[in-house]
Amino acid sequence: MQVDKTFFLSQSTSLILVIIISLIFVFLGLYNSRNYQGLNNYLTASRNIGLFSLTTSLTASALGAWILFGPASAATWGGIGAIIGYSLGTAFPMFFLIYLGKKIRKDFPKGSSLIEFMRKKFGKSLFKLILLMTIFYMFIFLCAEVTAVAVLINYISGTKLWITALIVLISTLAYTLYGGLRASIFTDNIQMVVIVIFLLISLVYINSFTGSEFSFDFIKEKNPQLLSSSYVPSYTAGLTFFIAVAATNLFHQGNWQRVYAAKNFETLRKSLIISFFIIIPIVFYMGFSGMVAFSIDPTTRPDLGFFTLLLKDQTELLSIVVIILGLALTISTVDTLVNAISSLIVVDGKATFNLDKKTNYLNLSKYAILFLSFISISVAKFN
Repeated sequence: MQVDKTFFLSQSTSLILVIIISLIFVFLGLYNSRNYQGLNNYLTASRNIGLFSLTTSLTASALGAWILFGPASAATWGGIGAIIGYSLGTAFPMFFLIYLGKKIRKDFPKGSSLIEFMRKKFGKSLFKLILLMTIFYMFIFLCAEVTAVAVLINYISGTKLWITALIVLISTLAYTLYGGLRASIFTDNIQMVVIVIFLLISLVYINSFTGSEFSFDFIKEKNPQLLSSSYVPSYTAGLTFFIAVAATNLFHQGNWQRVYAAKNFETLRKSLIISFFIIIPIVFYMGFSGMVAFSIDPTTRPDLGFFTLLLKDQTELLSIVVIILGLALTISTVDTLVNAISSLIVVDGKATFNLDKKTNYLNLSKYAILFLSFISISVAKFN
């Protein structure tokens, strides 16, 4: 998927940056986890996470490198409806989890997953199918995230996809398989701060250097159908993205781990509400950048709309900003997915697989994650 053009950074500079950023998160994750060992920390962070940590972790986990590509691409044909659907679909599970999270925490206070709750509540007839579907969904999500950041680095520097995928996965696995949910939440705190800062930098830059073009008026002048209330694809795209994104995220084990990790329901409720209102403008901004880029140049590749605006002058400093932003988005999502899949195998493995009673399901989950990670790298390589 390499683009035939002059790259923004050299491969060596790009790789050094990827390695340094990845190692920083490895160090932070391992350093924080050294005092928080044990299965309870690995699965639910001892059910003692406060407002700030829970909010940043929920938000960072909901976002990912996909926001740099998906909303911008959808906006070029689905218009304002696609952006609204994407934004609300990503954020909606936060509100839904307030109601369902309260009920599950009350009825099953020692749980750690939605599937575990369903198995205990409704029996074993369907839970194996739901478990496999949930793991499969998160595995696809994992492949998508790793591939997305690999494509991003390739677009900026021409670095081979599998190299970036390998570095990101090895570094994320290094601290997540050691520290579990506690490490994931701690690194999410730093990653979310980085994400917000760098998104604001990109917004200020784009708004300053595109002038009046970065506006609804400009889009209405160039592509009025994208904002028209009579544009049918706007409604169909918006509804489709809302249902698809919201429904899949409701089965995301990473979210349910954090529901149980909150130190009390009030903390959970406030975190979910704050996350909801942070997610919407971020995803909307990404989609809006796609509409602007398409309005400026209809030949722009849809999924690269955001980068077309930000990197049009081939500024090396902004290329570095994009790489750090992409890595923070990806690693925060990947560590959530890794720990989520691992936790499902630990919690529901015994009820799913008829293995020897002495089987260590924590170790089994780590082997399974390594296998899935290998497949993810292969998917990125042949993308």
